[in-house]
Amino acid sequence: MKRLFLLSLSIMCLFSAIGQSNKEDIDMIQAIYGKEKKAIIGDYIMPTDSVRKVAFWNLYDAYESERKALGQQRVALLEKYVNGYGNMDDKATDDMMKQTMTLQKSVDGLIATYYDKIKKSVGVKQASQFYQIESYLLSAIRVYLMGNIPFINELEKLPAPATPAKG
Repeated sequence: MKRLFLLSLSIMCLFSAIGQSNKEDIDMIQAIYGKEKKAIIGDYIMPTDSVRKVAFWNLYDAYESERKALGQQRVALLEKYVNGYGNMDDKATDDMMKQTMTLQKSVDGLIATYYDKIKKSVGVKQASQFYQIESYLLSAIRVYLMGNIPFINELEKLPAPATPAKG
């Protein structure tokens, strides 16, 4: 439970740093997130023998490398959204939505691809555990992001702050 809390905290730090981020900061936060996540995966997924254990971790490390690259794309897209919020015309908004959907399909496809690889190499139970935990963490990230970034035009619909009465 403590590890899940720390992982959640890492996720929040990663995405709260977006507005003021630079590549080195994001790389550092991703490394912390990756280490904590790997510890959780190690507690949850336990291949039955050393050969399967080595195979699993080799596949997992390859998966993480690809996932991190997609994570960098997600951060760049979020930065683009934050920096362009309120100034995007229909074309820019449509382009951003298409990029978001493509990225989401890529992440979901990556998990599915590695599910198949792990299933063939290590076994269906470990592959299913991998799929469950990755889906859970991805869902937590998506919920966190959706709860912490404004919807398109949301801020423009807020009432203007009241001005103090004179006199």
